[in-house]
Amino acid sequence: MANISIRNVSKSYGALNVLRPFSLEIENGEFVVLVGPSGCGKSTMLKILAGLEPASEGQIIIGDREVTDLAPGDRDIAMVFQNYALYPHLTVRQNIGFGLKMRGTDKTEIDRRVDDAARILEVTPYLDRKPKDLSGGQRQRVALGRAIVRQPQAFLMDEPLSNLDAKLRVHMRAEIGALHKRIGVTTVYVTHDQVEAMTMADRVVIMQGGIIQQIAAPDELFNNPANLFVAGFIGSPGMNFLNADLRDGRLTAFGQQLTLPRATSHQGPVVVGLRPEHLTLGEGSVTFGVRPTLVESLGSEKYVYFGAEEARIADGEEGKSKGLIARVSHSGNLPRDQELRLGFDPGQLYLFDAKTGERL
Repeated sequence: MANISIRNVSKSYGALNVLRPFSLEIENGEFVVLVGPSGCGKSTMLKILAGLEPASEGQIIIGDREVTDLAPGDRDIAMVFQNYALYPHLTVRQNIGFGLKMRGTDKTEIDRRVDDAARILEVTPYLDRKPKDLSGGQRQRVALGRAIVRQPQAFLMDEPLSNLDAKLRVHMRAEIGALHKRIGVTTVYVTHDQVEAMTMADRVVIMQGGIIQQIAAPDELFNNPANLFVAGFIGSPGMNFLNADLRDGRLTAFGQQLTLPRATSHQGPVVVGLRPEHLTLGEGSVTFGVRPTLVESLGSEKYVYFGAEEARIADGEEGKSKGLIARVSHSGNLPRDQELRLGFDPGQLYLFDAKTGERL
């Protein structure tokens, strides 16, 4: 296990800047997740860390060694890919131990490590099977086993669950989390799935356009987003945004004048954020009527989609105006063609600068 220090690493292809100066200190045994939309630079950063891509600028230090210019095999890391990349003609035992065999490790030691990894990952009954006889989840465990037996200083994982179905993805997510707690190896994990990031990470690095937007623990990201992008990216469903004008601590939302409980010196246009789960049916110090455009039932919860003439809804992606959504606890039927009253507490509103997107 080792600390990882990434210092001002950038990557350019000619005039195209894929990764802006990126700096991150990862503690020994920490599980850090890089997350963001496609093209944000997270996989590029992982490849640079692994030595599969050269950095245009910057330094990478693993443990007490600078590895910036070292080949992948000299960095003492193990990588798990989205594709299992198992050898179809080898058994599970041979697949897990293949890397050790190539390094000339003693056969007795290979067998010991493979048996230990198989026990941890619960694939012992499958050691004599070929990959074609395994399920997707079992193949992914074998790929993890191949990394574990290396006993590296760090694990690098590039969207290892994206090829699995939804139910199996949830199961493997829990398994990887439990595995990390058991063996404690420093892990850098890349995903586009914010649920994976929030449920697995000690810290999350949110990226957009090759730039770090925020680094924080999952709960901190959810409760205290640094800007509009982070606020909209974290949370399912995403945060509702409305345009408003803030004057002397008061603003108009849903046709009502609201006095904010938290003082701010900002004057002028703002974007107001309100999480769907902070809207309740007919409760709250501020209530308003809506006519749902759609109600989705998830059993004990309902997603209520609505627009409001009084709500100046902020533009969504690509400049398209989007509606609002409430996530309410309700096990009965909700009428889709009648007005509902929703409410919220003004203390749960988030304010962002309309020009910079920064949190106020």
